[in-house]
Amino acid sequence: MSSQDLAGADPADTTDGERDADASSGPDTPCPVVDSLEQIGSRWRLVVLHELLNGESRFNELKRETDANARTLSRVLDDLQETGFVDRRLEEDSPVATYYSLTPKGESLAPVFDEIDDWAHEWLAECSG
Repeated sequence: MSSQDLAGADPADTTDGERDADASSGPDTPCPVVDSLEQIGSRWRLVVLHELLNGESRFNELKRETDANARTLSRVLDDLQETGFVDRRLEEDSPVATYYSLTPKGESLAPVFDEIDDWAHEWLAECSG
């Protein structure tokens, strides 16, 4: 059964056997990829996550390294903290400083970035010079 067939099909018309086969198809469905990209797929989220792979950074260091404006960076860091990719640590000594680091969930993206880097070097002309 094709994706177009499924999109127009009424679930009540599907037999239990077809439902079980569809549910077990796993990697053939785009859902995990789409769901993952919804959490990490924006340009700024990827840039920040990639930068934090180098270790804990202060807000201003991230701002300088990513070229993001303060409002965008603040929003992205809040989103990444809310989705469990980034931890925030506030140091209240003078001067007050906020530090950001990857959680284990965020750190688990390191091999993904390595694979993207390998792919880019193979397939994108601007990276192969």
